[in-house]
Amino acid sequence: MTCCGEPNHKEDNAQAAQQVTPFHSQPVNQQPGPQSGLNWQGSEKFQPPAGPSPPPLAYQNGHSSWEKSSPNGQTTFYPQGSPPPAGMYPNGAMPPHTPGSPPPGTAATPHSAYPIQSPPLARTSPGIVPMTVTSRGPSPPTMAQPLSFADEGKISVSIDFGTTFSGVAYGSSRIAGGKVQQILNWPGSFETFRKIPTCLLYDQTGQVIAWGIEAKNAGPMPGAVKCEWFKLFLEPHALRDSSNVDPRLPTLPPGKRAIDLIIDFLSCLWDYAKQQITREIGAVADLDSADVWLTVPAAWDATGCQMMRDAAIAAGLVRSARAGDHAWRERLRIISEPEAAAVHCANLTDVHKLTPNQNFMICDAGGGTVDLAVYKIIGMLSHLEIAEMCARSGANCGSLFLDLRFRELMKTLLADHPVHLDSVSLANFMEHFSETEKLRYMGEEDDDKMFHFTCFNVEDPDDPAVGLVNGEVTIPGNLLRREVFDPVVSQVLELIEAQTKKVDQRLDALLLVGGFSGSEYLFRKVKAQFGSRIRVIARPHDCDTATVRGAAQYGLARRPLVSSVVAPQSYMLKVKLPAEQEDWLKRPAYIRDNDAGVAICENRLQYLVAKGAILRKGQRLKATFCKFSQTASDRTFVATLYTSDTDKIMRYTDEGEINELCKWTIDLGALPSFQQNAGVPNSTGFYTEFELGLELDSAEVRGVLIYQGQDWGRVVFDYRS
Repeated sequence: MTCCGEPNHKEDNAQAAQQVTPFHSQPVNQQPGPQSGLNWQGSEKFQPPAGPSPPPLAYQNGHSSWEKSSPNGQTTFYPQGSPPPAGMYPNGAMPPHTPGSPPPGTAATPHSAYPIQSPPLARTSPGIVPMTVTSRGPSPPTMAQPLSFADEGKISVSIDFGTTFSGVAYGSSRIAGGKVQQILNWPGSFETFRKIPTCLLYDQTGQVIAWGIEAKNAGPMPGAVKCEWFKLFLEPHALRDSSNVDPRLPTLPPGKRAIDLIIDFLSCLWDYAKQQITREIGAVADLDSADVWLTVPAAWDATGCQMMRDAAIAAGLVRSARAGDHAWRERLRIISEPEAAAVHCANLTDVHKLTPNQNFMICDAGGGTVDLAVYKIIGMLSHLEIAEMCARSGANCGSLFLDLRFRELMKTLLADHPVHLDSVSLANFMEHFSETEKLRYMGEEDDDKMFHFTCFNVEDPDDPAVGLVNGEVTIPGNLLRREVFDPVVSQVLELIEAQTKKVDQRLDALLLVGGFSGSEYLFRKVKAQFGSRIRVIARPHDCDTATVRGAAQYGLARRPLVSSVVAPQSYMLKVKLPAEQEDWLKRPAYIRDNDAGVAICENRLQYLVAKGAILRKGQRLKATFCKFSQTASDRTFVATLYTSDTDKIMRYTDEGEINELCKWTIDLGALPSFQQNAGVPNSTGFYTEFELGLELDSAEVRGVLIYQGQDWGRVVFDYRS
């Protein structure tokens, strides 16, 4: 690899590029595979970490004389898809808090490239966020720091904030033998519940008067507004365009945004959880310094994840526990729902007869979303570790959409009987369906069965043509199957089918978790379609709470249990490289001579990682850069980072299937080599050599400035979805 050369290895075979290979300990950067796109999220300045300055870099001779490409002074960072300024966030977002600095990766694949300033974005964002490295200072806090053995005995609390139901679990190595405990006692009932409704009740002034079970069971009250399903306002399509919000969702209360409802619910949930955990385990509960694990759907994009994180912090899930506790935000940890569920299921390998090197799929079918991921069990079962085998997927096709389709069916059947279509009557019908018929519906064998739903208003005359007789609406099973169940179940089956095609290895088990997995019809249809191909199809023990229990188990492990991640899209840099024969044939307009008379091809793409590549968590992909400065004032370097959702390996920026993620602007003036060379009179200019690294974790993508093997700064680019 030369200062300006290309990678030693190219992916020329598109077919080979689509294959998913087993886990590697070194970077795999030519490994495309399918996954939805990401958006950048982050608004903080690029800050260098604390620590001693490295020794100056000895000036390296022999570099070609490249032209000056960076502007003088400060350059602005324009991220595609970045959030708008405060007060303009979609569906009630708030400005993001400081994102975190991850653990440095170990493996690296050096590349050399020379980014140049790119043309303006096709889609600009109102957000303008400067991003520079100016001096050595403290690193911003991380969201996923490596777990330390010094934290032995620390409490981990997990929260599964669901569309329809939410739950809380906790644990510590010093409590109940290190086993996960769930909160089962909740306000509003003397019974025990593993989860409670994600529901709020507001009064006329916008104050919360009930939440959870109490809000769900509350009858009509003058001026009161009951709110449910508000998590779906953070769905990616809804965030990108408010017109994409499902019109079947309830409208938000006047003056309230989706983020306000989420903060209110999390505040109520967390305040009660702290009291209940303290009651259950006593005064030893140090919840102010507890790690809090918050689960998010696999299908969420950058904006939704950041909004959820902001809401959790605003709700007080983490806070400074003592003077000098500057890293308190690090205690809030984001984990995807299928990853958490996989940890729970992998701990039950003896139940499903899974052994090391076997693969299993998680189908997390919840109330709002269905998430899918495939994992491999690696290592010894006594020291459990699993690896993600292909990109995750997900969609809004959870059990809630059965409820919504049922409501539409009732509106159609009773269109000529509006007395039964008021909000109270519809709520009565839906509650009966959701609580009684939905999960135990059996499918084709119930086609001839009649399902009876009692009317709230019983004085309306009969209408046998629509099944309205004696104050009941009677619906035949085949109509329920055709209009309510089959459209949603078919979508889940299509998701599973698509996920199986992402893996070129045998699947040994398909494990269904989440509340919707309790549907007998869904379970039967999954077994019928995939039973001949997958040896084990099962619903694990505690399948309805697998996500919240798995997140708590992850926290208790005090080590990474999911060891690898899959690049959900390709990441590449815009570079200038020596012109090759292919460039003269395909893009002669991009070629021009630099100051040294060398033919340079602009607008080339340098791949850091290809879509579908399986990477070790925290693994760092590096590219070497060499900036030429004519004077000491020419200290700013701009690297343009692109993403692509296609499996195609592209050579130029104009091939139409890439999106500009961000312009990563770096002030090199703080680097010792720059300061040393800038202080020496030199009419011919000088070079500054450094590295840029990319790290992918389960929820975020990070950029790192590296100088002589040490990290000099980092920033969170976006969240994985």
